[in-house]
Amino acid sequence: MRPTTAQRETRFKEVYAAHYEPILRFARRRTDPASADDIVAETFLVAWRRLDAVPVAPGQALPWLYAVARRCLLNAARSQHRQDAVAVRLCAQPAGMPGRDPAAESGLDEVAARVDLAAAWQRLGAGEQEVLSLALFEDLTSAQGARVLGISSAAYRLRLSRARRALRGHLLAPARGHVTAAGTPTAGPRAAAAPPAPRLESPTDHPTLQESTP
Repeated sequence: MRPTTAQRETRFKEVYAAHYEPILRFARRRTDPASADDIVAETFLVAWRRLDAVPVAPGQALPWLYAVARRCLLNAARSQHRQDAVAVRLCAQPAGMPGRDPAAESGLDEVAARVDLAAAWQRLGAGEQEVLSLALFEDLTSAQGARVLGISSAAYRLRLSRARRALRGHLLAPARGHVTAAGTPTAGPRAAAAPPAPRLESPTDHPTLQESTP
């Protein structure tokens, strides 16, 4: 028996209340704040129209909504130029993924570590940023991330592994030296200035780039 209008409204309100904040964060990492609001509104409009398709199993509705939001972002981007992945800004580093000992860093050393990560992130392609963000920021499993991207779990794991290697390579690649807290320049060949670092909301450390996946 088809649900009544009241039942549909109740179900939609539950979906909206449970997932509004993560969908907003997802959109804001990928576009400007004003456009992010539009993406969120469009995402939940699709959810209302296709409410019967929204998974009811625990933990499955959010990946479904991420996939809808991603399509909305791609459609908006394609109105200007065609692209097949959504670039992600590094607004904050994921918690629980240390790469260096905070107790051993202070002052300019800690700032340099954050700038190194931001510069390395910007050197990644949009597709690499996208798959990494699903694992690090959205904390999705391989199956959930694959659903967002519309690919198989095996393909998702392969993309994630390659993206992690790429980010690790950018972090370890020789770059122009910086001055440590002690005032001693680090060694490094002369190189072109890195792109401006995106805003980091919290002074956390490098993410661990493990090959294991959920």
